Amino acid sequence: MQDIYYKVKKINGDYVIMESENGVENTVAMALLPIEICEGDTVVYSNFTYSIVKK
Repeated sequence: MQDIYYKVKKINGDYVIMESENGVENTVAMALLPIEICEGDTVVYSNFTYSIVKK
């Protein structure tokens, strides 16, 4: 499975709205994401888990 990179656009209550590199929006439950997630972070989805990409 290929890694998918997302940019966190907005945190909306219990959900996060993210946009992939090719412009597709995805809504994900906060419970599936790292606790320290912030708007503007880049996240990678790999092996069924989300991780923040270190800058």
